[in-house]
Amino acid sequence: MSFNPLSIDLPVREIIPTVQDHLHKSNTLIVNAPPGAGKSTLLPLAIFNEPWLEGKKVLMLEPRRLAAKTIAERMSSLLGEEVGQSIGYRIRFENKVSNKTRIEVLTEGILTRFIHSDNSLEGIGLVIFDEFHERSIHADVAMALCREAQQRLRPDLRIMVMSATLDMPQLTQILKAPVAQSKGKQYPVEIKYTGEADQYLLPEMTAKVVMNAVKEKDGDTLVFLPGEADIKQCEGILRKELKGFVIHPLYGMLPPGKQYSAIMPDKTGKRKVVLATSIAETSLTIEGVKIVVDSGFGKTSKFDPQSGLSRLATQRISKDSADQRAGRAGRLSPGICYRMWSENIQENMTEHRIPEIMEADLSSLVLDMAQWGIVDPHQLTWLTPPPKATLAQAVETLHQLNALENGRITDHGRKIHSLPCHPRIAHMLLMAEEENRLPLATDLAAILEERDPLKREAGIDINLRIEALRRYRKDKGQGKQLGRIEKVAASYRKLFEIKEDNGQQDPYETGVLLAHCHPERIAFARPGNNAQFQLANGKYASASHKDELAHESWLAIANLDAREGMGKIFLASPLNPKDLAPLVKEQEVISWDTEDGTLKASKDLRIGSIVLKSKPLPPPDDKFRIKAISDALKKEGDFLLPFTEEVKEWQKKILQLKKSEPQNGWPDVSTSTLLLTNYEWLTPYLTDIEHPDDLYELDLLEILQKFLTKEQKERLS
Repeated sequence: MSFNPLSIDLPVREIIPTVQDHLHKSNTLIVNAPPGAGKSTLLPLAIFNEPWLEGKKVLMLEPRRLAAKTIAERMSSLLGEEVGQSIGYRIRFENKVSNKTRIEVLTEGILTRFIHSDNSLEGIGLVIFDEFHERSIHADVAMALCREAQQRLRPDLRIMVMSATLDMPQLTQILKAPVAQSKGKQYPVEIKYTGEADQYLLPEMTAKVVMNAVKEKDGDTLVFLPGEADIKQCEGILRKELKGFVIHPLYGMLPPGKQYSAIMPDKTGKRKVVLATSIAETSLTIEGVKIVVDSGFGKTSKFDPQSGLSRLATQRISKDSADQRAGRAGRLSPGICYRMWSENIQENMTEHRIPEIMEADLSSLVLDMAQWGIVDPHQLTWLTPPPKATLAQAVETLHQLNALENGRITDHGRKIHSLPCHPRIAHMLLMAEEENRLPLATDLAAILEERDPLKREAGIDINLRIEALRRYRKDKGQGKQLGRIEKVAASYRKLFEIKEDNGQQDPYETGVLLAHCHPERIAFARPGNNAQFQLANGKYASASHKDELAHESWLAIANLDAREGMGKIFLASPLNPKDLAPLVKEQEVISWDTEDGTLKASKDLRIGSIVLKSKPLPPPDDKFRIKAISDALKKEGDFLLPFTEEVKEWQKKILQLKKSEPQNGWPDVSTSTLLLTNYEWLTPYLTDIEHPDDLYELDLLEILQKFLTKEQKERLS
C-alpha cells in the first residue's frame, strides 16, 4: 500500500523522521505534541510499515470509545480504505477488524484483556498509549504489564507514549526513554478571568458567561462543565435565551450519533455551542472552536478504602487540564478562553491531575495482577504505585467474592476475570448461573453498569428499574437510557446464550443477587426503624422516610454515596432474612471499648459487622489488648488519634511529594492508609495505652516522621 505520511500537512509531520529513528534504535519512546498536531492519526501510519515491525501489528490505546472509532475512521480515510481493512478498532461489545488489519485502535479495558490472552504479545510489534496524560487506571495497568512483558519476554516490543501534556522530566526518568517533541500549530489564546463561580449555581452562571462571550467574538464555542446534569441545565437555559445558535451536549453516555453531531461542523452553517465534560479536553477534535468557556470543575470517582465505597465528587481541575481546555480555542485562529475563577485561584491550583490509580477501586487491578501470576502488585514498576490501603481493600473484596485464596487466583477467580465487567458483577452473574437466575442477573448487571433510567423521585427500589426495562423490551418502547441498558443486557444474554425474560420478577431474588455482588452492603434496619441501616461493613446509610423500602428490615444495597457518618442510599432491593442463612457466621470477638478502654469478649452470630445475637464471655486476657486497640483504630482512628493541624499539614506535604516525585519512594501517609495499616507501624506505641484519652498523648508527628529515609528528611529540611 502506497502512503506517504510526509505528504499530509499536519504539524506533527516535522517529527516523523525523529520518531522513526528513535523507534529503530530504542524500544521505548515518549511523544509530546499539543492537541490537533495529528499525532493520533499520522504517527501510527508513519510507523506501521517500518522494517523493524516485520509485519507485526500495532495496538493503539485510546481512553474513549468515540475517539477510538473516530481515529480509526480518519486513518482509514487517509489510506483510502474502509474501517476494518488495514485499520480497525475494538471497543466494548463492538469491533471492526479483519485478517488484513495492521493497526488496531483499542479502548482501555480491551487492551488489558489482549495482554492477558497472550503475556508475550506475540505478533504485536508496537503498543501506543495515546492521551496518556489522562492517567486512567486502565492505562497505568496496561503500561505496567507491557513493560513487564518487554523486560521479561519481549525486549523487541516497542512502547510509545503519546500525550499533549506530560510531566516530561518525571516520565523520561521513570521510562528511561528519549522524547520526540512537536510544537504543533497553536495560535495565541487570550485568557479572561471572570471571578470565582458558585459551584451550586454553575449552570446558570456558565450560561450567562456564554451569552456574553458569543457577542464579543465570532466562531463556535466550547463550554466545559463537570457532568451531564450541569450540561442539561445549562442547555435548557441557552435554548431559551440564545437564538440562532445550535446547542450540542457532549458527554460519555450520549448516544454515538449525537456525539458525532457535536464534534462535526453544523450542516446549516449556524454557529455552534458545545456543552462538554472533560471528554473534549484532548481526545476529540471539534471543528470551528474559537471561544472556550471553562467552569473550572470536573467530576471524578473517589474510592474510600475505609468504607469500601466510591463517591462521585465535583472538584477543581488542575493547571494542566485548564491549559488543555484553553488551548482548544487556538487551534484554527487566535481565540479567547473565559475562566470562571480568579487569578488567585489559578495560582493555587495543582499542577497536574491526580492519576486515577490513586483514587479508584483497585479490585480489577488486583485480579488482573493475580491472573498474570503476581501476588503483590508492588512487584511491578509503576509510574505511580497504587496506595497500600486501597490494595488491601481490593484483596479483601476479592477474597469475599472467592476470587482469591491466600492472595492467589482461584478457579472461580479465573472465571470472573474472563467476563468483560467488574469482578463484583462477574461474581454475581456466575452465582446466578449456578442458581438458575441468569435472565434476572443479566438485566440487573446492565442496570448496575449504566445510568439510572428513572428519576430520583421514583424511589430507591431497583426492581422498578428491572420492571421498566422489561416493559421496554416487551412493548418495544421508547427511551434512550433504557435502550442503552437493553444493549448491555442483550450482550450479556448473548455471552451466556440465554433468552430474555419479560415476566414479573421476585424482588427477593433481586436482593439475593445484589448480596452476591455487594456482600458488604447487606443492610439491617437500626433500632427504631427510622429509615437508617447498618451495613455489613460497619458503616451506616439512610433512605428517605417516604420511600417504600425505608421500613424494610433487610436491604441489599446496590448504590449509595459514601459520606461521613451516614451514607445516602440510591438503589436497593428488599432481602428475605431466610436467604441470608448461608452468610451467618459464629465468631468469638474481642473488642476495645472506645469510651472507657475496657476489653470485652463475646460469642456473636454475625453477618459481617451486623450482630444478630451476642453472648458475653469472661473478660479476655490483656495480651489481646494491642490487637483490639488496633482493630478499633481501623474504624475510628481519625477521631481517636491526634491528627492535629500540624500533622495534617505534614501529611499534605508528603502526599504532594509522593505525587510529584514518584521515583523517590515517598510513603503513602494518607489517613485511610495509616489507619488500615496501623498494626504494622503503631504497635510499639500501644503497649501503655489503657484509656482512649491516652492516645492523644502520642506524638503522632514524631512517629510518622520515622516513615522517611534520611535523604527524604534532608529533602524536607
